[in-house]
Amino acid sequence: MGIRAPIYRLDDIRRAAARFLEEHHPEGTVPVPIEWIIEQRFGMDIVPMPGLKRAFEIDAYITSDLAEIRVDLDVYSSFETRYRFSLAHELAHKLLHAEVFSQLRFEGLEEWKKAREGISEREYRFIEWHANAFAGLVLVPPDALAKQFEAAKRRLTQIGLSIEEATPAAWDTLQSWVGDAFNVSGAVIDRRGRDDGLWVSE
Repeated sequence: MGIRAPIYRLDDIRRAAARFLEEHHPEGTVPVPIEWIIEQRFGMDIVPMPGLKRAFEIDAYITSDLAEIRVDLDVYSSFETRYRFSLAHELAHKLLHAEVFSQLRFEGLEEWKKAREGISEREYRFIEWHANAFAGLVLVPPDALAKQFEAAKRRLTQIGLSIEEATPAAWDTLQSWVGDAFNVSGAVIDRRGRDDGLWVSE
């Protein structure tokens, strides 16, 4: 039997993210200091790697012993929001998928790629969805998102716009404002807002 992804629904991941924040960032401030948490609370190493994105089309990966997160050097040094999301995503694998990784033994990227190819597309998509959902919920906690969303709506009103009449460009601006508060991309904010029912998909 091949590798099977654990079964998590969105509510399961919401609870896991809430427990994580309660234990590792009880202050509740944003942006969540994900790099500090990984290094100081989990004792993991974050290792920049030149050319990772170019050669393997990935921003980061976690080693099979779950002790290091290796990040593309350009992402590490020049794309902070992607860097932060990648860290949270890879940490999710450590917390949610330890059983899966215990079945994957690889040294270096070539072996990682072969190990990845041994996971069916269906199972791999589940695993990645878990990690993306967890990363979004950790970096953009629900209560803080609702608060920042209300503040952004007031800010729109101050410049003569309303959320009901907002154009796509205004929505992009609103999501960018909210994203700045959490130091994540507007795309992450868009997905989190839809998941929390703050706005609907077009």
